[in-house]
Amino acid sequence: MTTPEGKPPLDRKTLIDLGFIDARAKVLDIAAFLDRLDRASVADAPADFRVDAIRSALEIALDNSPARAERILKCWSDLTTQPVTHADGKAARGAHPPHTS
Repeated sequence: MTTPEGKPPLDRKTLIDLGFIDARAKVLDIAAFLDRLDRASVADAPADFRVDAIRSALEIALDNSPARAERILKCWSDLTTQPVTHADGKAARGAHPPHTS
């Protein structure tokens, strides 16, 4: 098996050696963000679908099933196929709010 560039894939130890510090920093960033939310007054902002989307993504990231990145992107995506009648001007939210019908 080779990569698209024709090189053999990296072994597990090399991947850990190369990526651990970066992944560690990202986990700490997420934890710090969630800590700041916990310390913020609930009256300042009600529950937010974007925070729920991060929590859902973390569950997927920890479930040990394949294609985690793909599944996280799908859980953040708008899967509707019908065009909206009017755009609200806030297209780049990073996650899609739940449908309310």
